[in-house]
Amino acid sequence: MKYKDFIDLKYRPSKNDLICSFYIEPNKVSFKEAAGAVASESSVGTWTKSLSTETKEVLKFLHKIQARVFEIDGNYIKIAYPLELFELGNMPQIMSSIAGNIFGMKAVKNLRLQDVEFPKKMINSFKGPKYGIEGIRKILKIKDRPICGTIIKPKLGLNAKQHAKVAYDAWVGGIEIVKDDENLSNAKFNNFKERVIETLKMRDKAEKETKEIKIYMPNITSETNEMLKRAEFVKKNNGEYVMLDIITLGWSALQTFRNKDFNLILHAHRAGYAALARNKKHGISMLTIAKIARLIGVDQLHIGTAVGKMEGSKKEVMDLEEEIEKEIIYSNKSEHILEQKWYNIKPVFAVASGGLHPLLVPKLNKILGNNVIMQFGGGCHAHPQGTKAGAKAIRQAIDATMQRIPLKEYSKKHEELKMAIEKWG
Repeated sequence: MKYKDFIDLKYRPSKNDLICSFYIEPNKVSFKEAAGAVASESSVGTWTKSLSTETKEVLKFLHKIQARVFEIDGNYIKIAYPLELFELGNMPQIMSSIAGNIFGMKAVKNLRLQDVEFPKKMINSFKGPKYGIEGIRKILKIKDRPICGTIIKPKLGLNAKQHAKVAYDAWVGGIEIVKDDENLSNAKFNNFKERVIETLKMRDKAEKETKEIKIYMPNITSETNEMLKRAEFVKKNNGEYVMLDIITLGWSALQTFRNKDFNLILHAHRAGYAALARNKKHGISMLTIAKIARLIGVDQLHIGTAVGKMEGSKKEVMDLEEEIEKEIIYSNKSEHILEQKWYNIKPVFAVASGGLHPLLVPKLNKILGNNVIMQFGGGCHAHPQGTKAGAKAIRQAIDATMQRIPLKEYSKKHEELKMAIEKWG
């Protein structure tokens, strides 16, 4: 089978096809040759024109299950993959096919997996989120406003008791969710088990004082077996949440965790995603990563901020939260990517994090709406009066935004917000 045999612009995908959208730049070959090479290498083909193993019977079957480039639009192509090419419920195998060897092929100069549309049978082979948006809101008893969280700062250096004290100050100030930073696991200066015990103790204290539900998200990212042990430890100590660095952890370990079903809410941090997504001409888009994470079963996912310190344009963030599918195969309605109806797959909570402070709340709410968890690191702890006051300023900014009152006006009767405006305004 030659590369050109994988181009079929008359083909119309079936409901059982997985569809990938790619950006492609050829390398010293024609565009169709490069496009066909991608479809070939990601399905049934190889580089040589004929093989002794390709009998008439085999060729007939290969033709049936081969991938097909069915649309070419400038540098963008769409490839349809028959369901027979994949093992249902096996994300590593799926990704080895559609996002594997193809990125290293000489026929392409640049190649970016822009989007994936999963067929119903494949969607239903994964568990999806255990809780999702509705489950998290039910636990926190927060019906419709944005949820606020913080990351303990500094990222590394605090011991377990110092860490727990910072969490306590944030909770009593009004923050609902406190999480570890992505590179804190089990350090000599901050033992994982001690940190979990001390911080959950402070969580209970804060709940009694505030009469609000408070959440701690310990980072359990580790070698797979150790990760599972840490999840068990959190559960035994009455924790409700855990956090995983899903890119560095890998799809297989993420699936293992979800399939174990610990009844813990899973917060997905995307540390390392930019190695795949930052080059707009090559790699894998954050939109694709988000869909895969949702399918496997994270409950909430970092998507960037569009207004903070991390790379990620406003359009990229809104693609995750607001992009309408060009070819809707999941429902008859135009819905957000993370909230779109995917049969048995629950909606995922979007998490905005990275360089946020109270003054950005109205803008972020306008971009992402109410179904968002806003996470503040330095924007909480660097408040002139400290963490507790920083947390109060954040809640005040959210309250003002929900009431459609300008922050400057609201700050006249709220000292903490006023000081935040003076610092970051």
